[in-house]
Amino acid sequence: MRVAVLLEERCKPNSNAFAYLKKYAAMCDRECIQVEGSKCKILETACPVCFTRAKHCPDEAVKIINLPEELDTDLTHSYGENSFRLFRLPSPRQEQIVGILGPNGIGKSTAINLLSGTFTPNLGDWTNESPDWDEVISTFPRGELRDYLGLVSTGEVSIAVKPQYIDKLPSIFDGEVSELLERVDDREEIEVFSEVMGISHILQRKLGELSGGELQRVAICATLLKEADVYFFDEPSSYLDIYERMRMVGVVRSLVDRGKRVLVVEHDLAILDVLCDLVHVIYGERSAYGIFTPPRPTRTAINAYLDGFLPEENVRIRNKPIQFLRGRTRGEEFGTPLLKWGGIEKTLGDFSLKTGDGEVKSAEVVGVVGPNATGKTTLVKIIAGEIEPDEGWCTMDAKVSYKPQHVRSNFDGTVQEWLDSELGNKWRSGEFHTQVIRTLQVDKMLDLRATKLSGGELQAVSVAICLGKEADLYLFDEPSAHLDSNARMEAAKAIRRTMESNEKAAMVIDHDTYFLDIVSDSILVFQGEGGNNGQAVGPLSLRKGMNLFLSDADVTFRRDVESHRPRINKPLSRKDREQKATGEYFYSD
Repeated sequence: MRVAVLLEERCKPNSNAFAYLKKYAAMCDRECIQVEGSKCKILETACPVCFTRAKHCPDEAVKIINLPEELDTDLTHSYGENSFRLFRLPSPRQEQIVGILGPNGIGKSTAINLLSGTFTPNLGDWTNESPDWDEVISTFPRGELRDYLGLVSTGEVSIAVKPQYIDKLPSIFDGEVSELLERVDDREEIEVFSEVMGISHILQRKLGELSGGELQRVAICATLLKEADVYFFDEPSSYLDIYERMRMVGVVRSLVDRGKRVLVVEHDLAILDVLCDLVHVIYGERSAYGIFTPPRPTRTAINAYLDGFLPEENVRIRNKPIQFLRGRTRGEEFGTPLLKWGGIEKTLGDFSLKTGDGEVKSAEVVGVVGPNATGKTTLVKIIAGEIEPDEGWCTMDAKVSYKPQHVRSNFDGTVQEWLDSELGNKWRSGEFHTQVIRTLQVDKMLDLRATKLSGGELQAVSVAICLGKEADLYLFDEPSAHLDSNARMEAAKAIRRTMESNEKAAMVIDHDTYFLDIVSDSILVFQGEGGNNGQAVGPLSLRKGMNLFLSDADVTFRRDVESHRPRINKPLSRKDREQKATGEYFYSD
């Protein structure tokens, strides 16, 4: 089965790709390549010669993909000729939480739209604007998915969806939190669920005044207030700290106790592991195609995903496995101190920050953890020189490169031009191009407009620019935000490799435990009450720092025996009780 995908944003009039395809259009009698007005088309019945010509189209505007013939009967949906295709679907199950694991841009949100009845699967016939549900359902094998689609087709199942991009909510609804919740409240339990989600104190605030974490909790609360048979949660942990993520896990799992079906898209693998009963892996190629695997037990699915090989499908989805290694003991293999601080105090409105003494050495990566609004970003801004402390001292014999928490691009040009303006020719070749640009897949975004990048694409480019600047100390504020699980691990490895090979140092604020476990040598722990006060402790060794942090959160982690990845213990499980009794919150040998 041969698929031709045309990326329209790279094949607009006046582009190299458009000129190339126009040159070869209608060159053979079968008119395999066609250009009409501003649109290009490649017939998938094209002759071998024309397929070869299309394959060599400039700027990777055309993708020619060979897929197994058996997938031809599994084609679920297509957006058009030379457009994205989705094969198979995940299956919501009775009284279970089913997870979806895979990269961005290969069909997860499309699957949610199909399963929620937003639009009907067209089985690859994009010309059919109103597919017949009976015909669609008959193509699926008998089982839970077929039965579920039958309920969707007849409207016998009610559905609630927590959207992915919660930062767009203020532009959709310009009102107070309480007004939004009242609009969707089917259960008359606003007080109960606002208390459960920790948003009682913001009910009278407008959505546009909320932080990302507050918006996420409001979106989850609004979804829970709807009385539905099936609940879809698209990236529910984004912007949440570990305390809020575990609270979200408990609330979502309570839906199963009420007999509901739940489907979750999540990139934090530790949360996916503890939340879900079964997981579908989706693999493929961004903007080209996506293929869902059958469901597997959560541990099996995540380990296969990290290994990069799906044994049942006999498919390799990554060149190398993602490995988790024990952190080095703080002080070993590090160089001289680049940064020292002590007794820092800073007051911002009603919030106050205090620190002890700390230092960061060359070749060291310090992970920064703690609840939201306890001063992590404030300290990083003090170190970066953006704000001055009220008390204390900070000495630094280092040049700083800083990636802020909220990344935006006002650059009026392509990604390639943006990189040129920030990094010169450094990004084009050599070790940096191999270890950072290609690893973060920035090389596939070069022709995209910087102002049109998605959240994940903008994050990847921002991390690359930060790493590419000449500096001694690199500061990253939530670099994993908006990245999918694979991109997160690759970004962590890129940061770590850069620090080790160049004898530089980094401080990394993040909430993803897998990301921190890969990137960090040591941990700076923030404690306190969010929005009121914060205290910084450390840096400490990875194990000691995570133990302190997780003991505050009352969460324990163990190591998977195969992949060595951190896994959250079920609350009050035997392993959870044993580790708490010995004070081993992070992992036991």
